[in-house]
Amino acid sequence: MTTTRPGGCACGAVRYLLEGDPLFTHACHCTDCQRLTGGAFGISMIIEESQLRRTKGQPMSGELIADSGNRKKVYFCGACGSSLWNESSGRPGALTLKPGTLDDNDWFKPGAHIWTRSKQPWVNIPEDTASYETAYDASEVWPKASLERLQAKTD
Repeated sequence: MTTTRPGGCACGAVRYLLEGDPLFTHACHCTDCQRLTGGAFGISMIIEESQLRRTKGQPMSGELIADSGNRKKVYFCGACGSSLWNESSGRPGALTLKPGTLDDNDWFKPGAHIWTRSKQPWVNIPEDTASYETAYDASEVWPKASLERLQAKTD
């Protein structure tokens, strides 16, 4: 049975369902994530595009170039500004969901911290969590089953 998790923006104008388990979750300390969240880092839950089903409203979008050089399309609520998910040119077939927008968001834990070269000095990364100065190679970090799922979507 597939787990379905509802979520949406702060004002409720945009709602969605996440169907199934994410591919991977990481905390990103790049300067873009700091600006976009207004905080020290962003949490990114990588999911298959097909796992996200909008149930209410239409998000707005904007584009930027990420620190990695990839084009990133950012989706957000036009009414309240909540950041919801991103599409990256570097990861076709996948979306980066902002897991803080899930109604129940206390079940996940980042598997890695990335772009730590620009992390705030007061942020402490748990010793049992992988940490990378820039990006990581998903083929070396993600669980094999997640890599296979995403590969199947792009074949």
